[in-house]
Amino acid sequence: MARILLVEDDPDIRRSLVRALEERNHAVATAPTGMAALETAVRTEPEVVLLDLGLPDVDGLSVLTMLRAVSDVPVIVITARDDDPTIVAALDAGADDYVVKPFGLEHVAARIRAVLRRGTTPTDRATIQVGGLEIDPGARQVTLDGRPISLTRKEFDLLLALASRNGEVVSKRTLLSEVWQQAYGGGDRTVDVHLSWLRRKLGETAEAPRYLHTVRGVGIRLAEPDAEG
Repeated sequence: MARILLVEDDPDIRRSLVRALEERNHAVATAPTGMAALETAVRTEPEVVLLDLGLPDVDGLSVLTMLRAVSDVPVIVITARDDDPTIVAALDAGADDYVVKPFGLEHVAARIRAVLRRGTTPTDRATIQVGGLEIDPGARQVTLDGRPISLTRKEFDLLLALASRNGEVVSKRTLLSEVWQQAYGGGDRTVDVHLSWLRRKLGETAEAPRYLHTVRGVGIRLAEPDAEG
């Protein structure tokens, strides 16, 4: 059972989702607007948020950005918008997953189970040091050359997956499976967006990498700068 906040202005979709989720023993709170969603999220502290983007008062992407400023709760975007710029914008803003309407209720339930599993992954592992990069899995903290780096949950999980295989090339298929618990299939976009944001925070780019090196057609390798010489 999980506490779920459903942000959806369509009453029919809202009712059907609430019924389906409650049948699976979830406790569901609802909000029909963006501002109501923010207030409810702060008050009820949900474990998962299902967020529609087409809200009547505030655009869902703005709601996501504001929610991320106060909470690291997993957010699954549910929307009829299926264009690449919107999907990328949602992932950039901190969404953990993206489901396009119309969708099957079992599909949504499976995505919820996936983000809940990710939230219970053990993190009692030793600190990992890669050059000037230090990753503490237990505290979920990262420093670069002694300076703290603020990462989203997904960015941290992605970095940890790569750092755990320091020097090895990790395929995007593996990253999608381990970090997002998703089968491969159009997943390049999800991995690439988060890699782009992670690179920015590490002070590098794909064209001028320091730690994150793309091996074209194979995957990504995290290595010390000097090791790449």
